[in-house]
Amino acid sequence: MLVFDVGYLQLSYVLLVHAFYGAWCSVGGSLHCEYSNSQILHRPHSVSITEFGAVGDGVTLNTKAFQNALFYLNTFSDKGGAKLFVPAGQWLTGSFDLISHLTLWLDKGATILGSTAILSLYRTRRTGLWLIHCHHMGEEESCLVEGIGVLYMVRISLMLSSQSDDSVIIGENGTIDGQGSIWWDWFRNGELNYTRPHLVELINATGLIISNLTFLNSPFWNIHPVYCRDVFVKNLTILAPLDSPNTDGVDPDSSTNVCIEDCYIVTGDDLVSIKSGWDEYGISYARPSSKIKINRLTGQTTSSSGIAIGSEMSGGVSDIYIKDLHLFNSNTGIRIKTSPGRGGYVRNVHVSNVKLDNVQKAIRFTGKYGEHPDGNFDTKALPAIEKITFENVSGEDIGVAGLLEGIEGDEFKNICFLNVTLRVKKNSKQAPWRCSNVRGYSQWVSPEISCDSFEESIFPEHSSDCFGLSENNVETSSGLSRSPWLFFWYVNEV
Repeated sequence: MLVFDVGYLQLSYVLLVHAFYGAWCSVGGSLHCEYSNSQILHRPHSVSITEFGAVGDGVTLNTKAFQNALFYLNTFSDKGGAKLFVPAGQWLTGSFDLISHLTLWLDKGATILGSTAILSLYRTRRTGLWLIHCHHMGEEESCLVEGIGVLYMVRISLMLSSQSDDSVIIGENGTIDGQGSIWWDWFRNGELNYTRPHLVELINATGLIISNLTFLNSPFWNIHPVYCRDVFVKNLTILAPLDSPNTDGVDPDSSTNVCIEDCYIVTGDDLVSIKSGWDEYGISYARPSSKIKINRLTGQTTSSSGIAIGSEMSGGVSDIYIKDLHLFNSNTGIRIKTSPGRGGYVRNVHVSNVKLDNVQKAIRFTGKYGEHPDGNFDTKALPAIEKITFENVSGEDIGVAGLLEGIEGDEFKNICFLNVTLRVKKNSKQAPWRCSNVRGYSQWVSPEISCDSFEESIFPEHSSDCFGLSENNVETSSGLSRSPWLFFWYVNEV
């Protein structure tokens, strides 16, 4: 039975949440997201995973214990919700589903270990729905398909939240460890016929918090919200070896009202990658990613980008705010990736207060990224890339300041650079800026953008062409929604 002080735990939880959300307006000049839902401050029902027979020795498989605990707690979803407490220990488990109105609390010293047994992270389905999902994500290889609506196997994540509301994964810096090394070896050796599992995948969910945790060694992407709304990711450390394949940190996908703040991420792929579907599947499904904020992110990736948009962006990406990014010893700072056949759009992106140290390519646009789920894409479906602003960007020991490559006949336009200083390495033999099929404006940029397609002034004639520069309040004018469930968006004037 319960062996911890429930009253003390609840008080600590209340204080922790208030610490997150109680002092937003006191910080001047910063973009913030505020989560406000009093129900999460107190879950009236609480149990420990040990009550369901779990053993935290790092060897005993506790999948049934987690599944049974969540099945039991689901009976309280209409009674104020419930909390599942995971105490200190090594808790080995296969896949389990999160539920609505749940707080999964990982105490100090608690580690959830993902099982490396393939069948513990795959499930058999007899429905066509998952096949559609796989196609939209461009992961048709994750399904052993014998036909739509009949038996097949699908990759499942360590923790899956599908069509749930008000789910919280939080704690006192507990750890979720995917034990990914064996999965990476299987992938490198071509021994897998399906996509590797994520650590946390959220599908068609609303009102989610993931905070105060460490994520380690994900087999594939770490956190993947897809078709979600009102997602709050804060105070995370996400780590994987720099050579680990496809270990993205946080990948918002066809989701809206997403906030990622105060995270430290070092992985083998993009730290944050914003997506919205792949080629004809993303175009037909038409679920954009929008109203996403990324604030105070620090990290490293030697193979990929600090922030990436695309290349799967066929449902559209818009209203993206990135502020206070610090990237070091990395391949690329910020990258937008797309290709003929994608369709969709990337527009209204504002990037500010970026610090880059020893980064090979500071800013990169790739218009011919390639990679298609199949041969059925429409080569005439061209993406619209426009109104992308970079403001207050600095860098030391930079290889190339900008590698900006659009698409012939589909020019990227209204790309703006204001107050950008990138100190290129003295021994660099490349031109600091290279541009093709990209047009825009620059002011106070060093080294100067020598491309003919960029005009050397923004104010006053072109400020309205540059997203986020003509408004006194970039948040108010962008139409960011105020969800009745939780989110409030602020910009505090200095």
